[in-house]
Amino acid sequence: MDVTIRQAQQQVDGWIKTVGVRYFNELTNLGILMEEVGELSRIMVRKYGEQSFKESDKQKDMADEMADVLWVLMCLANQTGVDLTDALEKNFEKKNIRDARRHLDNEKLK
Repeated sequence: MDVTIRQAQQQVDGWIKTVGVRYFNELTNLGILMEEVGELSRIMVRKYGEQSFKESDKQKDMADEMADVLWVLMCLANQTGVDLTDALEKNFEKKNIRDARRHLDNEKLK
């Protein structure tokens, strides 16, 4: 199922208003977002970094953790009136102007 970012925001909103009953407040969701990013970080530092997996981490799914991060980010966007499709398009424009040569000219990346 291919879903656009805008459609996903709408689906999250529909789920929250029916199954989830209501949104948690914005600060609660910010805290939840930080927790979810931490869970993703834990998996990544064990998979790609130098730490070894603990037994309790072995069953964690990186894709699922990324989806949790995206879910809560969409909740926050919905709560604060941010259209993530528009925001991402503007962000690409900003980066294309600001960084047109920056990375190409970066000796550290060669």
